[in-house]
Amino acid sequence: MQAPTLFRSCRAVATLRPRRFSSSAVVQAHNVKKLGVVGAGQMGLGIALVASRVAQVPVTLVDSSQASIDKSIAFMGTLLQKDVAKQRITEEQAKEIRERVATVTNIEALFDVDFVIEAVPEIPSLKFGIFSNLAEICPKDAVLATNTSSIGITKIAAAAKGAEDRVLSTHFMNPVPVQKGVEIITGLQTSVKTLERALDFVTAMGKIPSISKDSPGFLANRILMPYINEAIICLETGIGAKEDIDNIMKNGTNVPMGPLELADFIGLDTCFAIMKVLHQDTGDSKYRPAVLLGKMVDAGWLGKKSGKGFYDYSK
Repeated sequence: MQAPTLFRSCRAVATLRPRRFSSSAVVQAHNVKKLGVVGAGQMGLGIALVASRVAQVPVTLVDSSQASIDKSIAFMGTLLQKDVAKQRITEEQAKEIRERVATVTNIEALFDVDFVIEAVPEIPSLKFGIFSNLAEICPKDAVLATNTSSIGITKIAAAAKGAEDRVLSTHFMNPVPVQKGVEIITGLQTSVKTLERALDFVTAMGKIPSISKDSPGFLANRILMPYINEAIICLETGIGAKEDIDNIMKNGTNVPMGPLELADFIGLDTCFAIMKVLHQDTGDSKYRPAVLLGKMVDAGWLGKKSGKGFYDYSK
C-alpha cells in the first residue's frame, strides 16, 4: 500500500461507490454494524474473511492497489470453495460471506464504519499517516484499531488527533482464520470503553483475547521473535543445519513448526522489522537482528510468500 495514493481529500466522499459482489443483509454483532479493514494483504484479508464469516458483519476492505485487492478476493474465493468441498459450509453460505465484503481503493470509504482495523506493513510513517486520516474520516465514536505487531500504540494514537482515546491494537495471529489468539494492546490514551468494545468484537469473531501493556514487542513477539532470531543465529554460526534446528524443536518441544519454517511462514521481512523495533526501542543488544536475517531480506528471500526463504517453495 502506497501512502501517497491512499490519502485523498475528504471532499470526494459523496462520490464513492464501493465495489460489491452483490447486496446482503446487514447483521449486527456486538454493536458493530460495519467493519473497515485497511490493507488487503494476508492479514487484512484474513481479518475481513473472519469478520464476515463468523461475526457476520459487512466489511469494507481498503487497499490503494487494485491488483492486491483482486488477488486477495480471488484467494478468499479459493478458501471458501475448499470449505464448501469439505462440507464445512454450503454454497449459499459461501456466497453470503463473499457478499458481505466490499472492496475500495480509497480510504475515504470508511466514513460510515463503527470499527476499523489497519493491517498494512510495519512502517511507522505509513501507519501514522493512516491514523491521522482515519481520525478525520471515520465517525467520532468509531474504534480505530491497528494490527501492528511491534510499533508502540501510544505513538500511533498520538497521530490520530482528536481520536486518541479510541485507538488500540487488535493484533491477530497468522493465519487469521486458523489462529484463535488476539493480542489486545492499549496505549496511554486508550479509554476503558474502547478496550471493552474491542474485547467484545474480537470475541464475536470467535477469537480468544489476551491483554498486553504497550511495551516493545508486546507479549507474543517479545517472546516469539527472539526465539526465531536465535535459531537464525544458530544457523549462521554453523551450530546446526536448518533441518536439525527445526526438527529438534518440533520433536523436542511438540511445536507444529520449527522456528525457521515458522519464520518463512510469517515473512522474513516482518521478522526483521519486528527485531529492529525491539532492538531500537529497548536498547538491549540481545534483540539485535541476526546478520543472516537482514541479508536474506536484502536478497528478496522473504519466505513462503516470495517462493524462497530458509526453504524453497517454488515447486
